[in-house]
Amino acid sequence: MASSSFFRSPTLVFTTATLLRAGFLLYGLWQDANSPMKYTDIDYFVFTDAARFISRGLSPYARDTYRYTPLLAWMIYPTTWPGIFWFSSGKVLFAVGDVVAGWMMYRILIQYRGMGKERALKFASIWLLNPMVATISTRGSSEGLLGVFVTALLWAVLAKRIVLAGALLGFAVHFKIYPFIYAASIVWWLDEWTIGGSKIPVQNKPQQSLMDKALAFINAQRIMLAVASMVTFAILNAVMYQMYGWPFLEHSYLYHLSRIDHRHNFSPYNTLLYLNSSPGGSQSTFELERLAFVPQLLLSAFMIPLALAKKDLPSTMLAQTFAFVAFNKVCTSQYFLWYMMFLPYYLPGSILLQSRRIGLAALALWVAGQAAWLQQGFQLEFNGHSTFVPGLWLSSIMFFLVNVGILGVIIYDTRTRVTGTIAEKKKL
Repeated sequence: MASSSFFRSPTLVFTTATLLRAGFLLYGLWQDANSPMKYTDIDYFVFTDAARFISRGLSPYARDTYRYTPLLAWMIYPTTWPGIFWFSSGKVLFAVGDVVAGWMMYRILIQYRGMGKERALKFASIWLLNPMVATISTRGSSEGLLGVFVTALLWAVLAKRIVLAGALLGFAVHFKIYPFIYAASIVWWLDEWTIGGSKIPVQNKPQQSLMDKALAFINAQRIMLAVASMVTFAILNAVMYQMYGWPFLEHSYLYHLSRIDHRHNFSPYNTLLYLNSSPGGSQSTFELERLAFVPQLLLSAFMIPLALAKKDLPSTMLAQTFAFVAFNKVCTSQYFLWYMMFLPYYLPGSILLQSRRIGLAALALWVAGQAAWLQQGFQLEFNGHSTFVPGLWLSSIMFFLVNVGILGVIIYDTRTRVTGTIAEKKKL
């Protein structure tokens, strides 16, 4: 009864989500001041250093390892002002982004999933009241802001605000490259005949030649989406290039094609990246790493959208993101938030909830896979023990296999069930 009454009040849920993040922020200040193991993520110092360079009229890329759009440094410009509060203002911004993203999830569940307010709050709380989400943002990761942009993109598409959706897609890809994978799903979903998994009966469709089908594919909505996204992306990049020149392109985009980060990396490529980062790393190792893009992009940007997008767009975006993260050659804890923001749309009616055995097994294996890797990573980074082979490598392989298994469940589940949205069904 207490749980039920709690989720009947949006004010109570969102207040709790806000207080949760405020508590982590305050605890983080204490831990940073009193513990050798700092709460603040190293990335936050990179962000704030870049903002400080901007405040001095310099390029944010004067800060080594800053690999992001200059917009991020400009967004946290107040961190350059004196005082601990202003230094933490970037964390506050990221935490607020978390809550705003959760509010948009709540509205999408009501408007486009047909849920009542209480049920929508329960599923939105997978994000809002998740300690992992709150911790990552309050440690200084910008994934909370990304959650706002991606969730707003999903809302705009479902609401058929096509120009806005295109602008948000272009902005999201500029902010963080990976949302480009959603373009394929959105384009395939914007179909005249198939909307959100509910199909107009075949007898109601006019017979079309192959040429007619090709021309029908290029409809007004798809054209508007493409133009709006490309124009937004081009304008942002042109402005940033005008301001910061080649270093902007090199560090924001080109660097990610050849990055060899191996610290805190759950990927099975972790050991190979470590070997390549050392003096005398072999060229063959580097070539193998480059092949990581092949299965990653085939799955996330082509095969999954074609197979699932007409069934259910939000669940397809979950599967895409899950595949992109699992097969990425660099996989850190922050990346898990990329797919967790889609769980509130997929889990209702999913096999992971309908079958407690499958759901609990998937969760237990996912947690155990991380725990095994983290134990080996702790021995390496804090105790100085060389655990790359076999410990870290084997735990990376195990976690990868767990993720592939969960991805298979999500794809099968989405493929075999019809979820379509209430608003979409009304249009048929």
